[in-house]
Amino acid sequence: MSAAASPARSVAAMTATELRLVLRRGENLFATIVIPTVVLVLFSSVAIVPTGAARAVDFLLPGSIALGVIATSLVSLGITTAYDRSYGVLKRLGGSPLSRAELVVARLLTVLVVEAAQVVVLVGTASLLLGWTPGGGASPLGAVVAVVLGTAAFAGLGLLLAGSLRAETVLALANVLFLGFLVVGGVIVPTDRLPGPLAAIAGGLPAAPLSDLLRQALGSSSPGDAAGDVALLAGWALVTFVVAARTFRWE
Repeated sequence: MSAAASPARSVAAMTATELRLVLRRGENLFATIVIPTVVLVLFSSVAIVPTGAARAVDFLLPGSIALGVIATSLVSLGITTAYDRSYGVLKRLGGSPLSRAELVVARLLTVLVVEAAQVVVLVGTASLLLGWTPGGGASPLGAVVAVVLGTAAFAGLGLLLAGSLRAETVLALANVLFLGFLVVGGVIVPTDRLPGPLAAIAGGLPAAPLSDLLRQALGSSSPGDAAGDVALLAGWALVTFVVAARTFRWE
C-alpha cells in the first residue's frame, strides 16, 4: 500500500482539479472575467458617472479589480460551494483522504489564481486600450496585500452563506450582494458622492476599503487612511471565517 500524499501534494492536486472545473463553468468565467472588463471599458469610454478623477480609467481600474475579487471570492466561491454541499459533493469529499482544511485551502488558492488572471486581463486592457499607466507612488506590494485581504474578507462571507443557507438562497443573495457592492462599493461611483445614508453604510462594508486600497496601491489617489482600510478588511475576514467555521454544515 502506497503512503498517503503529503498535505502540500493533496492541496496542489485538489487546486488543479478545481481550476479545471472553473474553466468548464462558462457562467463563472463570464461573472469573474467578462463583467469586470466590460465595466472598466464601458464606464471609462463613456463619461456617464462622476469619478472625480482626471481620467476615468484611473478610478475605474482599481474598482474593476475590486469587482473581480468580489465576483470570484464571494459570488463564484459561495455559489459553487453551496451547490456542492446541496448535491452531496462535499460529503463525498469528506470521506476521501483530503481533509476539510485542505479542501478549503485548495478552493482559496483557486480563487487567488483566478484573481491573478483577472488582474492581468484588466491591467492589460487598461494599458493597451485605455492608455492607463501607474501613477506616482504606485506599490505592487500594496496591491497584492489589498487583493489578499479583500479575498479573505469576501471568501469568508461567501463560505458563511454557503455553509448555512440553501443553495438557491445563496445563488440569489450572492448576486444581490454583488450588485449592491457594485453600487455602494466605490467601484464606479466615489462613496463621497453617494447620498448620506448610503455613504455611511458603504463605510462599514468591505468593498469600499478594498477599492480605496487598490487606488492608493496603483497610484490613482493620494494616500488615505490605509491603516483603517486594512483593519476593516481584516476585521471582516476574521469575523466571517470564525462564524463560518462554527456554523458551516458540510451536508
